[in-house]
Amino acid sequence: MRAFAAVAECLHFREAAAEVGVSQPALSGAVAALEESLGVKLLERTTRRVVLSPAGERVAARAREVLDAMGELVEEAEAARAPFTGTLRLGVIPTCAPYLLPTVLRLVHDRYPTLELQVNEEQTDSLLDGLLAGRLDLLLLAVPPDAPHTEAAHGVETMPLFDEDFVLVTPRAHELAGRTDLPRETLRGLDLLLLDEGHCLRRQALEVCREAGRTDGVPAATSAAGLSTLVQLVAGGLGVTLLPRTSLHVETERNELLATASFADPAPSRRIGLAMRAGAARRQEFAILAKGLREAMRPLPVRPVE
Repeated sequence: MRAFAAVAECLHFREAAAEVGVSQPALSGAVAALEESLGVKLLERTTRRVVLSPAGERVAARAREVLDAMGELVEEAEAARAPFTGTLRLGVIPTCAPYLLPTVLRLVHDRYPTLELQVNEEQTDSLLDGLLAGRLDLLLLAVPPDAPHTEAAHGVETMPLFDEDFVLVTPRAHELAGRTDLPRETLRGLDLLLLDEGHCLRRQALEVCREAGRTDGVPAATSAAGLSTLVQLVAGGLGVTLLPRTSLHVETERNELLATASFADPAPSRRIGLAMRAGAARRQEFAILAKGLREAMRPLPVRPVE
């Protein structure tokens, strides 16, 4: 079934064999065995391409569901037998990865030495797709600040870790540089630089501007793919930007052309948490990990959410 699902997705025997990790003859034999077992023809083979038969299209949709269910069954058995062993596929958003992964990796290495951690850095939408498709097990990303700890929405359950404030990053000579009492309304008249479309930090910054009463939107003529480029644009005098506080040490402290300014309480902020599939077999294991991460991240400039 796994062989057939790979062929149905790739529509190419060689590519499907590479994905499954078997030889092409073994893959063909497995698909033929499934066709014989089910008593239907699943594929129409030509010299140039592979086409799903009508029965193959129906079976392909159900095959993926069955394989996902089997994977969850195996995962549940492994978790019950030995928690914090095996592989954990962790997805992380780019505006967290460089600043939080050292803490995450240190915690896993020290407390769970038999856990094999695989890290994937992707934007939020891609991470959520990967989680729901079973490609990823757990996500570290920005979560809605008002979501209950165990709320399951759209098949995803979140566990908050901490809140962190946004800080305004400016050129060194900017009139707001060094301020510690900025009202949010200050954002109404600034030339604000943002990340490219697709980054959740862009959406969060726009929401902060909306809450501050900015009604004309933010010009999109200049944007950046990452925070490092963003702060270089600020250093070059093209505008100002909002950064999460955990990123400041890495992104700004070594650049003499940059300065920061803090907002008056309550400062605009974002919440970072873990996300998993609703009803995940390793939910208890992930809850223990979340508790450990809250403790490990206390030295960072954040406010843990208990």
